[in-house]
Amino acid sequence: MEIKSVYTETEDRMQKTVDAIGREFAGIRTGKATPSLVEGIKVDYYGNMTPLSQVASITIPDPKLLVIQPWEKRLIPEIAKAVQKSDLGLNPLTDANVVRLPIPPLTEERRKDLVKLVKKISEEGKIAVRNIRRESNDRFKKAEKEKEISEDNSRKAQERIQEITDDFIQAIDDLVKKKEEEIMEI
Repeated sequence: MEIKSVYTETEDRMQKTVDAIGREFAGIRTGKATPSLVEGIKVDYYGNMTPLSQVASITIPDPKLLVIQPWEKRLIPEIAKAVQKSDLGLNPLTDANVVRLPIPPLTEERRKDLVKLVKKISEEGKIAVRNIRRESNDRFKKAEKEKEISEDNSRKAQERIQEITDDFIQAIDDLVKKKEEEIMEI
């Protein structure tokens, strides 16, 4: 058994978990306009559900406004409909060339709900990281049982896996803190 490859694989999987949490956080509205708010929205483009960023340019003329300019004007009603169907709570304003999305300020209650959502997502991420740790430790225990590695090496490897886990749990906590500050900022 190659111990270092297990470390590398564990770190890669944990990093993917942290990255996924970061992407989920990017889609949570904070009261500021950001293109990542609408990245998850898909539009019917010639019968295919296509990400908004592939059929339009998204600009931010000021911190409280997103402007979506489709490359084909016929998509304007489709984009407006897709935004309304999304769970962003935004009301699109359309004209001949663009869809405007004014970003209303968040209420205190909505801010608290978003913080709860962020904490829920982070807890799911921490569980995923701990599951990865358990799987890696199980591999070491199995290798020890089958006499592929010594008891000492197994114990040291499990301690190293715990250190890696602690680092990634801290990274998730840092993401949560940053997002929480963003949400609560008025």
